[in-house]
Amino acid sequence: MDTPPTSRIASFGQTEINWDKLDKRRFYINGAGLFTGVTVALYPVSVVKTRLQVASKEIAERSAFSVVKGILKNDGVPGLYRGFGTVITGAVPARIIFLTALETTKISAFKLVAPLELSEPTQAAIANGIAGMTASLFSQAVFVPIDVVSQKLMVQGYSGHATYTGGIDVATKIIKSYGVRGLYRGFGLSVMTYSPSSAAWWASYGSSQRVIWRLAMNVLSFLEFGFATKATIPLIQYLLLLGRFLGYGGDSDATAAPSKSKIVMVQAAGGIIAGATASSITTPLDTIKTRLQVMGHQENRPSAKQVVKKLLAEDGWKGFYRGLGPRFFSMSAWGTSMILTYEYLKRLCAIED
Repeated sequence: MDTPPTSRIASFGQTEINWDKLDKRRFYINGAGLFTGVTVALYPVSVVKTRLQVASKEIAERSAFSVVKGILKNDGVPGLYRGFGTVITGAVPARIIFLTALETTKISAFKLVAPLELSEPTQAAIANGIAGMTASLFSQAVFVPIDVVSQKLMVQGYSGHATYTGGIDVATKIIKSYGVRGLYRGFGLSVMTYSPSSAAWWASYGSSQRVIWRLAMNVLSFLEFGFATKATIPLIQYLLLLGRFLGYGGDSDATAAPSKSKIVMVQAAGGIIAGATASSITTPLDTIKTRLQVMGHQENRPSAKQVVKKLLAEDGWKGFYRGLGPRFFSMSAWGTSMILTYEYLKRLCAIED
């Protein structure tokens, strides 16, 4: 008798490493190094995205490629890393806060939704979404001041923005003009942007993995029940390819746990899906937040409402999606790189039984 494909879903679940199975000291030390490397690789995308979002109307019509070209021409490669020192200084403690809150909340959230007897992808979406939003709320206290300072450095001298000697210079001038609260300019919008973004990202990531495995499993149902019509042939061909890759159908052992390479491929796909989902939902808020945070030190800085009106007047609704391409690439590339690094880190720091 053939083993039900659902056993593969269970065996996949057993490969996940929970918080209580991690060596916390190794997790934090190794994580700081690994995530620093990922930040170095993807930081230039954030610079380009930020410049597109705050540019004047004439400059905003340029492409991301032309922005990169202009940065390299004027400042060379270091121009792509403006504000990096500030970001990396604050990123380590913020990341520790985020990951700790994420993992501990995720355990509680799964226990909370278990009695509801929902499908596995739905449970994963809810639990991961709650964990992602909670982790983001806790980490914003560190992330927002870093965002404010680094974004001013990213756009200094660009499209009429002021120039600074470094992160300390930016922070000093902000505090002198507005007090400590100036470092939290756009805090409310940051919470409104990053918390839903984090919830959407982690919910999409948690559920999409299960959906991918179930899609592969369902190839057996399509073949068994004869759903092969002209309309479903492309879908069946895709499911066959996906199913064979993940080990369904043919002579493969349906009871064997998925290999690490296959799990990594599914996790990478989940990261891309999560990035696409989160960036599409939250780019408008991110554009408003970024503009608020990089405004100069003039007395009458515009409010969020005034920023919205100006964007609508200049470009209509599409103005809210300035930098969507770089933001989508950034969230997908960062998300995929981050999650693969994160899952690798968990395997690296797992406590052996």
